[in-house]
Formats: sequence, structure tokens, C-alpha cells
Amino acid sequence: MINIGIIGVNGYAGGELLRLLTQHPLAEIKVVTSRSQAGQPVSQVFPSFRGTKWGELIISDLSSPALADCDLIFLAVPHGAAAELAFEFLEKGIKVIDLGADFRLKDTDIYEEWYKLKHPHPTLLQEAVYGLPELKRKEIKNARLVGNPGCYPTSILLGIAPLLKAGIFGNQLIIADSKSGVSGAGRSIRNDLHFPEMEGDFRAYGLITHRHTPEIEQEASLLAGKEIKLSFTPHLVPVIRGIFSTIYLSAGKKCSTKELTGLYQEFYQGEPFVTVLSEPDLPQIKSVSFTNRCQLSVRYNSRTDQILVLSVIDNLVKGAAGQAIQNMNILFGLEETMGLNFPGIWP
Repeated sequence: MINIGIIGVNGYAGGELLRLLTQHPLAEIKVVTSRSQAGQPVSQVFPSFRGTKWGELIISDLSSPALADCDLIFLAVPHGAAAELAFEFLEKGIKVIDLGADFRLKDTDIYEEWYKLKHPHPTLLQEAVYGLPELKRKEIKNARLVGNPGCYPTSILLGIAPLLKAGIFGNQLIIADSKSGVSGAGRSIRNDLHFPEMEGDFRAYGLITHRHTPEIEQEASLLAGKEIKLSFTPHLVPVIRGIFSTIYLSAGKKCSTKELTGLYQEFYQGEPFVTVLSEPDLPQIKSVSFTNRCQLSVRYNSRTDQILVLSVIDNLVKGAAGQAIQNMNILFGLEETMGLNFPGIWP
């Protein structure tokens, strides 16, 4: 069994992580913590746990001695806080998966520019492995610190990886237009995210300055072997879960939808959580909701000489908690699909 602690269980990602781990056959949840909810049972914070043994679990604070008995700590806390906590646990020989942003970027200056914080442990940025299993499986296997990717970067990077690795794109500018469910903004109470305010609305946010931009550029440049620039516009749509990314690339050479689909299917052959759809099928959010799956499709527009990629994930599962468990499975030498191999909910 893997003894597990979750720090920041009260948020959407932390709660989803707990929900998924309760179904994992080799996960032993030793302790869950929250600064604001300490002393309360899990069922008080997440009513869906009422009537289960996990609902009776009392949320601790960071002073809990049970944290020292863990093999792995999941951090689901704001950026800035995770770096200090990770350092402390690593010093004790405990592996760490950070669901936040503190260990996704390699360049300290870029981190400080985009997050407006001085990183307290910059040497850990070089050690941390970017936890996108489909692209970094070998590195993750030997890591002790994993920076779980952001939800938007997961959808976009999985969408463009085959093209970047094959060099099938014309210029270094990629345009990504992404839509997210409201849960992606977190659980904090804000008037503009109140569902009656969102219902019937559709809005862009984080225009030009969204913090996931350098993360995507970093990993896309590594894949392409040269600098990639991203024009990224995120939107909020009035649904709870899901991300739908529409990505545009210049083709650079004549190709076909059939050829590109074959490239994608070969690239992701054997990947348990990525499905490449052939014509005429297209991805949709509902088909991946509550799963750790990504669905992709690719089209070539001969009139504009553009490649169009569609990518969908559940932002709370493949975009956060599910991917973190996928990384855990790799870290501990388990079957990668363990605890995650289930279909979604339809309708």
C-alpha cells in the first residue's frame, strides 16, 4: 500500500483527488489537511462523502504527525505555498506531486515574471519533472518531485505534440482558443463566478497574460526543438466541468486529414488515456467528463493551408487529480491505469 497525504483537500482539485483515491486499490489515505477546514469531517466539506468511511475522516492541519508517515504527499495549494511545503517533505524522504504551478517552469526568472513571486527553492525547479505522462513517462518514473501540468496546458500540449515532434508546422506561432467549465476557476467565492452570473454567458479572461502561457511555450519548444510562441485565449463557459481547446497551426507543407489522423494515431498508439478520432467524429466535453481521458481530432484545411486540432479533457480529472494519480502510479511502478480505468457519465 502507498500511504498518502493530501494537503489542500478542501478545493475542487483536492476533493476530486480524494474521491478518485478512495477507488484506488493500493492507496491508503493517511491524512488530509486544510488550513480553513481543519477539525471538520470530510463530509461537512463534501456532502457526497456522507455515509462513507471517508466522510468520517477528520481534516487536519499541517501539524498532523501522520504526514511524516506518508510515502507520497499531494499538494493542492496556491502557488507560492507549495514550494516551501515540498522542500520540507522532500527533506524527509517523502515524494511530492504538486497540483499547482510552483514546479512546472524551469526558468526562475520566468516564474517570477508571470507569478510575481520570488521562488523560495529555485534548485528544485531543475529537479522537478513535468508530469505529463504521455510525454515524460521515463523521467517521471525516477522522480521524487512532479509538477502536475495545468489543465489548459494538458489539453493543448496533447493536441499539438505529434505535429511538433514530426516538424509538421509552418511557423513558430500557435493559436489556442480554449473554453473551460467554471470549476477551473477554483472554489473561492467570487461574484463574477457565481453560477447565476455565468448562466447564459460566455466570456474571455486572462487575455494575453494568462499564466499557463509560458508553461505551454516551454514544453512545446522542447518538443519542437526550437522556440515556439503561443497566442492563447481562455474562456469560461456555463458548465461545471470540461475543457475544449481549438488549436490552429500553419501547415508548412501540403498534407491531408487522413495523413494527419494517421500520424496522431501512431503517436498515441498504446496510450491508455488518449483517443484519436477519425472522420467524421469530433470530440465533445461530455464524452470525457468524470474520466482521465483526452479525445483528439485533427483536420487539414487546404484552402487556408492550416491544421486544426480539437482537444477535450475533464479539467478536474485529466487536467488535475486524475493526472496526478496517473503520475503516482508511474512513480511507484504500478499499472498506469490503476484506479483510473473507468468510463464517463452519459448523459
